Amino acid sequence: MSTDSLSTTFAALADPTRRAILAQLALGEATVAELTKPFSISAPAVTKHLKVLQRAKLITQGRHAQWRPCQLNATPLREVADFIEQYRQYWEQSLDRLEAYLKILQTEEMQSAEKKD
Repeated sequence: MSTDSLSTTFAALADPTRRAILAQLALGEATVAELTKPFSISAPAVTKHLKVLQRAKLITQGRHAQWRPCQLNATPLREVADFIEQYRQYWEQSLDRLEAYLKILQTEEMQSAEKKD
């Protein structure tokens, strides 16, 4: 099992159920029972997903009487966003070069069409 935080966060985010749980928690604090409702899986299965999210520090669980409400901790997502940002810049530069190349092709086509007329 990987120990670096970025790998742990990506591993936690790899599962669609865990991403759905995070989306639900982005709306506000929820208990395990509330988090289980939208899924067709058992409460113990949701609990396993929550443990993965806790290990990745993407959620925290409090204690209120017999309930253990969960809260989103978006801090690890900042590291993910920073990582992805590097590649966004790469794609933007690639798209800028593609746009410049297409403009050259378009200009050449227009000049070729003008010569024919």
